[in-house]
Amino acid sequence: MQHHELTITTGRERFTDLTAEVTAFARRHDGDGLLNVFVPHATAGIAIFETGAGSEPDLSGVLDDLLPRDDRWRHDHGSPGHGADHVLPAFVAPSTTIPIRDGRPLLGTWQSVVLVDTNVDNHTRTVHLSLVGVA
Repeated sequence: MQHHELTITTGRERFTDLTAEVTAFARRHDGDGLLNVFVPHATAGIAIFETGAGSEPDLSGVLDDLLPRDDRWRHDHGSPGHGADHVLPAFVAPSTTIPIRDGRPLLGTWQSVVLVDTNVDNHTRTVHLSLVGVA
């Protein structure tokens, strides 16, 4: 197994495109396998979706509707509505697995690998890239 760790500073950005890092990691290990992308945080997730065509504000709006930042949350420490951040990984999983062929992620034309982080209280995220099956 091959492993690489990324440190990402999100600030107030909800979405960080990781596709370039994922692609570069896969290319360093020319071959076939499975690449797992995992964020070990209770308030972040990994998604695959189209970026740059309005999808980010669309997804942001859905997350705001689904997980409002108000006082309904029992998990109530941190910034207002922080409890919603702890529910996010139930909808945007903390990991995804991407097939790799000949050192290339088999992503569709418009697919990007994206860190989703709605938590404004923690700006530093660790992302683990683990590649198995490469000769």
